[in-house]
Amino acid sequence: LKERCDRIPRECMELHRVSFTFLCGSMIELPRAALLAGEIAESAEFFSFGTNDLTQTCFGFSRDDAEGKFLPAYIHQHILKDNPFAVLDREAVEEGRNTRPDLMIGICGEHGGDPSSVEFCHEIGLDLVSCSPYRIPIARLAAAQAALKHPRPAQ
Repeated sequence: LKERCDRIPRECMELHRVSFTFLCGSMIELPRAALLAGEIAESAEFFSFGTNDLTQTCFGFSRDDAEGKFLPAYIHQHILKDNPFAVLDREAVEEGRNTRPDLMIGICGEHGGDPSSVEFCHEIGLDLVSCSPYRIPIARLAAAQAALKHPRPAQ
């Protein structure tokens, strides 16, 4: 796929006499992809972790079933600390960046609108978050607060 991702845009630019830049990357939406992050980063220039799919697969239940039925009871009874579809676990990213230090990494899912997850993403050096449109104002405010609370060194 990497060969195609490089060849097809090059052919398009030649054919249409245009120039543009692009990155070739991958959604990481399954545990197997997360486990192979170092290998995938040999070709990928960015990752976007699909947090909803990863959470569903790792926990073994669908978001619709969990949030609408038993998840509130799990949280109330302290079986789970937080809604795993809304608050990120605090692990990932290292394998990809060990392979490709300049790897652009972000998350895609409802976690991108959770203030504590946005702050965590900023703290570990993620480059972007994506979330549902109605959560964007919260995500933007959380990103600004994280940047003020944890300034990154100038590059």
